[in-house]
Parts: sequence; C-alpha cells; structure tokens
Amino acid sequence: MRRVYRRRRVVAAMVALAVAVSLIGLAKALLGDDSAPTKIASAALTPAATMLSVPATTEVTTTLPALATETTVVDAGPIPTPSDPARVYIAGDSDAGSFAPFVSRLFRATGVVVTTVDYKVSSGLARPDFFDWPARLSVRIPKLNPDIVIVAFGGNDAQPIHGLNKQVDTPEWRAEYAKRVGAVMDLLANDGRTLIWVGVPNDNQIDTTARLKVQDEVVRAQVGTHPGVVFIDSWNIFSGLDGGYAQYVVDPRDGISKSVRSDVDGFHLNTTGAEILAFHIARAVESDLVSRGADLAAASSDTG
Repeated sequence: MRRVYRRRRVVAAMVALAVAVSLIGLAKALLGDDSAPTKIASAALTPAATMLSVPATTEVTTTLPALATETTVVDAGPIPTPSDPARVYIAGDSDAGSFAPFVSRLFRATGVVVTTVDYKVSSGLARPDFFDWPARLSVRIPKLNPDIVIVAFGGNDAQPIHGLNKQVDTPEWRAEYAKRVGAVMDLLANDGRTLIWVGVPNDNQIDTTARLKVQDEVVRAQVGTHPGVVFIDSWNIFSGLDGGYAQYVVDPRDGISKSVRSDVDGFHLNTTGAEILAFHIARAVESDLVSRGADLAAASSDTG
C-alpha cells in the first residue's frame, strides 16, 4: 500500500505541473515537496472552452509560512458588479490547484469575480505537522476578506491522523477528523461568506475507497450541521448508476457519456472529468452570485 501512496503523490505533482505550464499567466504552480506525507490522490485539469477575458487576480502558494504575490483586495459592495467584483478564494491540496485554473476561467465569464488561488501539494487536515491549514486560513481570511471560499481537502486525508495513531475506520479517527473539518467550516462559513466544500470521489481500489468513504461520511455529517455550507458531491458525480466506481459518466454540458478517469491510476480525473468537476463548482458559484444580486447576463454582455 505504501507503494500505491508514493506513486499517486508523484502523479499528483506531475498533473499540477502540467496544468501550470498550460495556463501561462494564470497560476504559478510548483511540484510538491519530496518530504511530503502519504498522498492518496488528486484530480487533473486542463482548460477547455473559450471564455470571456475579464482579468482575474490569482495567487498560488506551495510553501508555508512564505506567502505568494498578494492579491489586491477590492472593497466589494453587496451586489457584485464588473467594477466591484466578488472575491473568491480557492484553497486546499493539489485537487484545488488542479481545478482552480479552469474554474477561474469560468468565473471570468461572469464578469463579476476576482479569484485568489492558494494551494499546497500533498496537504490536508490530517497532517498539520506537514502543512497547517487552519493556521494558514486564519491568516488569509482576514487579509483577503473573501465573499466566497472554495476548499478541497481529502486526497491526502484518508490516513492515520497525526498525533492520534488511529486508523481511518475507527471511532476515534472519525471524531477527530470531524472536529477538524467542523473547525474549518466554522472559520470559513462566517461573516457573510459562502463556503463551497468539494468532496472526494471514490477509487478503483476497494481498500482505498473504503477509507475515502469514511472520510466522505464524516464531511457530509459536518455539512449537515453547517447549513450554510455548499457541498460539491464528487463521489456521486463520478459514480455509476449503481453508486460504484465509474470510468464513464454523462457530461452535464452535452449529455454524452465520456471517460472521466485517468489511465495512470484509475483515481485521478482526466481532462474531461476535471472539466466536469469545474462545471459543477462554477454553477454553485454562479448561483451564489445571483443570490447576492449579481446580474450575470448583463455583466457578461458588458465584458464581451
């Protein structure tokens, strides 16, 4: 199993680098640290459809405590407009770093969003000794003052939690992970912010899927106690009609069944799969923008 973890960490780093090279000027992504802890999986992403070209500010970081180039924070009003856009902060592991570029490009089509991307390869909530996300977020949230936060923690978390020494399927693990997830939700879904939590998909290996399932259940339970959190159900999106692992799913953009998993290890999303995930995330953001009073049709027309 250790060999599987190590192989997937390398794949995730390679995917992150490939996305960075393909999106010049959008993100400055680096490969993960060789000293990183166990890596289970992350999603791959490349850009697709042509989007409207409204400038979006993007920040990418791969180290702590050093910060990347700062985003200029706009003093947004209650209704997002092209001149006074909503601030969106995307944070998390390499999954976040993978879908963020494409999601950010979709956001540009709204004409009313400015984006900051902040991710660390092989990070999560299980290993704060490697990367402490609660500490990071406690600094970034007051500084950036985002209206919408999108997080992806999971690909690295289905492992024993640092300091607990309990396996994923134990009550102790569930309780501790729930505590950590809940604390992050409490921090982010506050002060009028909208939190969009991107869940993990399943895996083609039974043992890995079993651990990811426990993690997914804990996150869902916390979403249930945090009614303001929007949950992106990646598990369901990338499962078959029987609820199990699927190589092919229907693309909601055109209704055609397509391969969505990478040939490398069966877990990672290929280009199409990553675009589908980004599509669902972007729809959730657009819904939130409308609830804030944004006129997306008018904004897109103004920037076209």
